[in-house]
Amino acid sequence: MPIQRYTPKMLALIRIITGILFVYHGHEVFVFDQMKNYTQWLSDLHYPLPALFAYAGKTAELLGGLSLVLGIWVRLFMIPLTLTLLLISFTMGHGKILTDDQHPFISALLTAVFFCLGSGDWSLDKRLQKK
Repeated sequence: MPIQRYTPKMLALIRIITGILFVYHGHEVFVFDQMKNYTQWLSDLHYPLPALFAYAGKTAELLGGLSLVLGIWVRLFMIPLTLTLLLISFTMGHGKILTDDQHPFISALLTAVFFCLGSGDWSLDKRLQKK
């Protein structure tokens, strides 16, 4: 059997696992002490409106993750999520994508791939399209 037969299922699995990871990180938006620490960190980095950036980033992770898990509005939610990850990579991580801060950059590449691919065949978007 050709591998292409399994590609939609494998992409769905990768999309869902990626989404679960982002939901895990994004749920911190509801953890006051953690958000206070993120706000302080961004303040130390001289971000304007550090609390707004902290909450916006964690909200992008949470909603982007839910979008990936459910396979709905993926292209829409990957835009702020990708931008958040690039911001983390190149400002908070100082662009050290080959050494210290590879994970946010690799995640940004992955979210960019999902922006290009969309939700895929195994998604809520596809089911809603059929109706």
